[in-house]
Amino acid sequence: MPDLLHFGMDWLAGKLREHVSRTVMYRRGADEIAVQTTIGRTLMKLADGDVGVRMEWTDRDFLIRADALVISGNRITPERGDRVIDDGRAYEVMAPGGEPPWRVSDPFGHMLRIHAKFVGSV
Repeated sequence: MPDLLHFGMDWLAGKLREHVSRTVMYRRGADEIAVQTTIGRTLMKLADGDVGVRMEWTDRDFLIRADALVISGNRITPERGDRVIDDGRAYEVMAPGGEPPWRVSDPFGHMLRIHAKFVGSV
């Protein structure tokens, strides 16, 4: 019997890409690829030393299918310092407070949520 939840998540990721996404350039060093992304943001709960906890929004999150991140024939995962170029604006892959710069966005790893900070226009 097929795994209906797995099938449903894959179908949903496809619909998200088809109806609620746009093309951006994903750049690592001199390599660059066009990928479809859905734009989002994340409210992060961060430890703030002795004070306790502070809340901070990411500048932008990019939801990208994991299988779309292929550079030079190799599937990659996001790394701090990678760049996403969206409509002439550059975002660097990073997250505040030493948090991981990306995470899987569904139980099966179809979509990645990549946290990024605006670093300037290109």
